[in-house]
Amino acid sequence: MTAKEILYTPIPSAEIPRYAGLSTFMRLPHLPPNEAMNVDIGLIGVPWDGGTTNRPGARHGPRQVRELSSLMRNYHPALKLSPYKLANCLDLGDTPVNPLSIEETLHLIETFYHDVVGRRIAPLSVGGDHLISLPILRALAHRHGSLGMVQFDAHTDTWDTYFGDYKYSHGTPFRRAIEEGVLDPKRTVQIGIRGGVYDEHDGDWGLEQGIRVITIEEYNDLGPDAVAAEARRIVGHQPTYVTFDVDALDPVYTPGTGTPEIGGLNTFDCQKMLRALRGLNLIGGDVVEVSPPFDPSGNTALVGATMMFEILCILAEALSQNQ
Repeated sequence: MTAKEILYTPIPSAEIPRYAGLSTFMRLPHLPPNEAMNVDIGLIGVPWDGGTTNRPGARHGPRQVRELSSLMRNYHPALKLSPYKLANCLDLGDTPVNPLSIEETLHLIETFYHDVVGRRIAPLSVGGDHLISLPILRALAHRHGSLGMVQFDAHTDTWDTYFGDYKYSHGTPFRRAIEEGVLDPKRTVQIGIRGGVYDEHDGDWGLEQGIRVITIEEYNDLGPDAVAAEARRIVGHQPTYVTFDVDALDPVYTPGTGTPEIGGLNTFDCQKMLRALRGLNLIGGDVVEVSPPFDPSGNTALVGATMMFEILCILAEALSQNQ
């Protein structure tokens, strides 16, 4: 782990209170991608929930996560590192979206991320519903090839269609990603899967492709350490993406989400598993499905910001080791 020239740091909380100033992710400076120089990690909002099939509101997630991320500090005592000493990090703003068109929004998001990835910036994003992961994966795979993925989620998001033959929703992104070759199913692990399904065959397709599905029942039998070790085994040393849907957690921790499922993971176990991913070949990540209208307290956004910081730390370390 080597120190590097640091160009961007969070606003010092000892000088400017955390409730003051403009809201940016982690209180970092904000610049658009075309003005960002020597950036390693771009923190990006995707304020869109047009793929939602029931409870909307995740379009407001990036704004509230920015606000709650002011509670994050610079140093991670468990990992014994500061991401800002390992990587130059910036808030790159929000992607353009069209709230009235799924197809156009997918194109706008993918184009934005092609620009980011083309500048050799690793993206760490906040949604938005889970469909936003698909255009991000497309852009990353264009550079890195077919990706592995660690997915924290209550749902597999590998369904085929909704409401007839419509193929793009927050329940379908990883089926499309596998079909398009941007996601390697044999290097994909899904953690925390639970809840009712529509019939006994709903989960068959993903298993047939080779996805490692760890249901909440198996998770509770194995525990977080063994599950994290299994995730590491599955993804190996090739480029890997981390996606964290806040509905992976029990709704006592994250009530502000579109599709809550009781009996879920707890916050500390998720932090512990994310930390256990350090040393992998990480190339980006996201936190999705924070829906502020369903949690006026802001606690769901605080959880989202905290998981974002956990991913930021292991991503910064991974990039510093690969330089």
